Amino acid sequence: MATATASDEEMRQRIEEHQKARPADWTTLEATRHLGNLITGNIGKSQTVIIDCITLLVNNILFEHVRDTNEHINTRLTEKEVMAEIGELNDCIKSVDASFIIVTNEVGLGLVPADYTSRLYRDLLGKANQILAETVDEIYFMAAGIPLRIKPAMQL
Repeated sequence: MATATASDEEMRQRIEEHQKARPADWTTLEATRHLGNLITGNIGKSQTVIIDCITLLVNNILFEHVRDTNEHINTRLTEKEVMAEIGELNDCIKSVDASFIIVTNEVGLGLVPADYTSRLYRDLLGKANQILAETVDEIYFMAAGIPLRIKPAMQL
């Protein structure tokens, strides 16, 4: 499941490179919203689902609101739509008999963003990540290409 959109030429090229790099036997769905329903309706006999990525999924929803309202964002509606999307995805994860690999980013480790839209994005992605983290069995934080298992906690 790929969530990127080609909003400019550079991003179009990135998407094209990702498409070329995928194994030929993979079934790939490309969508900006409603991932849970799309996966549920198209899972077939697939045993593994890769979602790349939640970061862009939340961005897609936020960008729709920025684009449609010309920078004035209805925070409650935007959050409601992000939470509905994550809820739909959570329902899918719980009901589909497959393993899920979900890619997302942690954007709350740095400075507090200077502008409202960036802070809203950081907060919405953080909430989405927290909800997904409650559902999944394992979580790995990647730093410099090195995985650190944070769920379940490592036994000392």
